[in-house]
This record gives sequence, structure tokens and C-alpha cells, in this order.
Amino acid sequence: MIVFTKQLCASLRIEVFPDVSVFTAELDTSSNIDESRNRFPEILRDAKLLMSEVVISDFNKDTLEVAFLLSKIFELMMEADQIGEMNLEDKEEFDRFNGTFTNLYMNSLITVQNINAPVMAEKVWTDISEAIEIEMGETKFTVVEDRDGHMPLVRNKQVDQFINYFQTKGKKQFEIWLKRYAKYENLILPILAEHEMPEELMYLAMIESGLNPKAYSKANASGMWQFIYSTGKQYGLERDWYMDERRDPVKATHAACKYLKDLYKKFDNWNLALAAYNCGEGRVLRASKLHQTYDFWQLHSLPRETRNYIPYFLSAAIIAKFPEKYGFKVETAEPFTYEIVNLEKSADIAVLARVAGLKASVLRDYNPELRQSATPTIENYPLKLPVGKKGPFLSAWNAIPQDERFAPQFIVHRVRYGESLWTISKKYNISIHDLAAVNKIRNKNRVKVGQKLNVPLKGGQTWGNRDNGGPPGYTKRIYRVRKGDTLGQIAENFNTRASKIRRWNNMKYGSHIIHPGKKLVIWVK
Repeated sequence: MIVFTKQLCASLRIEVFPDVSVFTAELDTSSNIDESRNRFPEILRDAKLLMSEVVISDFNKDTLEVAFLLSKIFELMMEADQIGEMNLEDKEEFDRFNGTFTNLYMNSLITVQNINAPVMAEKVWTDISEAIEIEMGETKFTVVEDRDGHMPLVRNKQVDQFINYFQTKGKKQFEIWLKRYAKYENLILPILAEHEMPEELMYLAMIESGLNPKAYSKANASGMWQFIYSTGKQYGLERDWYMDERRDPVKATHAACKYLKDLYKKFDNWNLALAAYNCGEGRVLRASKLHQTYDFWQLHSLPRETRNYIPYFLSAAIIAKFPEKYGFKVETAEPFTYEIVNLEKSADIAVLARVAGLKASVLRDYNPELRQSATPTIENYPLKLPVGKKGPFLSAWNAIPQDERFAPQFIVHRVRYGESLWTISKKYNISIHDLAAVNKIRNKNRVKVGQKLNVPLKGGQTWGNRDNGGPPGYTKRIYRVRKGDTLGQIAENFNTRASKIRRWNNMKYGSHIIHPGKKLVIWVK
């Protein structure tokens, strides 16, 4: 057994103490204690034995046993601390064990994340925290601003490092952020006030996305406030084929306020609430239990990104509050203001932009939640337009014939023998999830031969007219020929005729040969 223990400890890079000679030795539980003798060596021996058992239990993924053994170790450590002043030899041994045990707990145990109950002895972990704090350097703060109803802004060595970065390498980037702040402050600050949240939280959106509504991360977080899909849905932000409300500045800000309010209620500390916003509640709770403190600056077991998150936030907030002091010129920007037009049906973005007298890109900037080249099929979709555009838009819009006003958003596909939802999704280059959602299919493995499916048109189509080569009221679709396709099949899929496809693509009369990879222009009504 002792051989196994040494091998296991070596694999986890844990020191095996030479004085633990008999693994099965019983713990000293005698009630007849001689107060005159030094019991520290016995206590430490028992703690080392228990630590060996922790390693084995953790290897076997016995979470309850690990929790029990850890609690016993902490009790022994507290008892050792109550003995009184240690001699030099005992103190060195205690510190050596303390360091090894701390490393084990923080870096090696795979079951700790499943332990919900706090098992730390306050005095032991206070000593550990103080040691780490000394290692990191003495934390001293300079109060920059502290007002009732606001988040206190403080500076320390870490914050100053980020301030220096923004003043040098990151200056151009921060100047863009300041300009966006001026653009969106009239939109975001009133929402924060409505939820009775500190206005400094707007700087959270600044460091998360640069206040860019269309920001997207590798972690699949989206929008100004960088919501992942699950958290966004939890707080009322919908995502479907047509739109992603995480990118809506108004709705996303309301959702962020609700989420941050919940985090603050849980931690009663803004630093911890923001840390949880970055890495999750569970990690912050585990770190607080480990270090037995709610002082963010002592939670060294948090991920590096999160340890830098609060200094990063504070540096951005301080500079944005006092830009001239830190060498930034305050530029004015046109506030993001808009008027709303409710659309009763789905409409083509290109048509809407032409009627509004705007570029399609500008219209998309005002409606960043839109994912496709058309508005959703819901009734009364609130389309945002620049101030002053609503009246002229409605006049021009009402003059357009109904058949040219609204965009066809689907083509109908009849399921053939041998086809599946997956093969159909690949044929039209859309996700199987979107195809199933549009057709309200719960079981993605079941489609029937002859079943008609609505296939949503992919974003990027343009509005057809006589000037751009398409018939009025039609949308342009680019189709890439796949292996096994025939011109007749493609025509049937798009509810058109092969002769029209040949004409649209300048193909010789009677030509039916097409090659995989060839792009075909198809106009769909």
C-alpha cells in the first residue's frame, strides 16, 4: 500500500513525507493527554496519514470521503495552532506541510469542485492567505472616487499597470471605446438608473465588448454584454433564425441589470459579483471557501483572466471618468437615438433601406439583432430608424405594392426517399437546428417521404428588380451545385423551371450538364 501511495503522490507532484512509515497506523485518539509533552509531532503525523488517504480517495473519486478527510486535517491543523508557540524545528515542519497541503488542495484534487460544505479552519487559511499576499506584494489602495450609490473606484499596483497599458499600447483602442461611450450613454445609463444599478456598470460593457453590439467571442458570447446563449435565455433574450436579442443594446442591458442584481444579492460585494460575471458563480464560491475570505484581492485560486478582470475594469472606469487627466481627448459623438416603425410582416432589408433612403449597412447598425437579410415573421416587429426618417419612410412604404413590400423567406422542399433532415440541411447550407426549429420538428431523426418542409433562405440575398437582372418582387439566391444534382431537381427544389435557371446563368439552350461546385443564380418569389 505504501508503494501505491508514493506512486500516486508522485503522479500528482505531491511530496511524500519520509516520517510516515506505516500507512495503516491508527490516529492518536487517546483521551489521557499529557499536557507537558509536545504533541505537535503526533498531530502532524496524523495529518500526513490523512493526506495520504485524501490522495487515494480522490483518485477513486470518492467525494464524500475526501470531504470527510479534509475536515479532519483542518481540525488537526487548528489543534496544532492552539498548542501555542512552536519551536523552530516544529515551525519549519508545519510550514513545509502547510505548503504541500495547500498545493494539493488548490491544484491537484479533482473532487474538490463537488464539495459544497466549507471545510476550512479559519486560522489556517488566514495564515495561508497572508503568506500568498506577501508573495504577491503588499496590496495598498488609493481611493479615486467613492460616492453613495456608486461603485468605489480605487487604484493599486495592478490597476496602475492596466492604466499604463491604455495610455500606451492600448490608447487607440480606448479612444474608440470612449467614442462609443459617448454614443450609447444616453441609452444605457437610464436603463441602469431604472434598475437602481451603479452607473459604473456601463464600463463593464466597455471591457466586455468595447460597447460593440455585434461583438462575438470564441466562447460563443454575443452582444455588448457578452451573454452566452444559456444565460441570455435565462434572462429573457431570445435567439432564432431571424434575430439574436443578445445583440439588442436595449434588451441586453435590461437582461444584464437583472443578472448583475442577482449576482450582487448572492455575494453582497461588487468585486465578487463582477468576478462571477466573468468566470461563473461556482468558481468564485469555491475560491471564497478555499481562502475563507470575501476579499477579491486574496482569491489567488481564481483563473488568471478573472484575477485581472477587476483591475482591468477599474482601470477602464477610472480613465473613462477622468479622460483628460490620463491624456485622452474627449470626442463628441452623435447619440444613438431612433424612431420605431412596426412592421406587420417580414420585409427585405434591401427594400426597407431603399425606402428609408439609407444604406443597408446603416439600417443593420440600427437593428444589430437581425441575423438575416429580412425582418422576422412576427407581427409588429419594431424596426429602428434614425430620428427624422419615420415620416418619409411610412409615406414611401405605403406607396409600394404589397407583392414588392415583403420578402419571401422560405422555399418549399418535398422530402424524397432516402433523404433525412441532415442531408436536406446540407443541401441548402443551413443548420439542422434551424431547419427543425422553422418546421417545429422535435425529433430530428424523423421526416416522412412526401413531407413538405419550409427551408429558410440564407442571409445575403438581394431585392430583385429590372435594373439588377431579376424580376420585380423576387429575391436572388446563390446555389452551389452538389454532387448528384441535376438541373431539373434544382429547379423543382426552388419551385421554378430549368429553362429559367439556364437563362439566368447564360447557359446554352438544351444544356443540362452542371458540375459540383458551380454557382447558380436563382431568383425566388
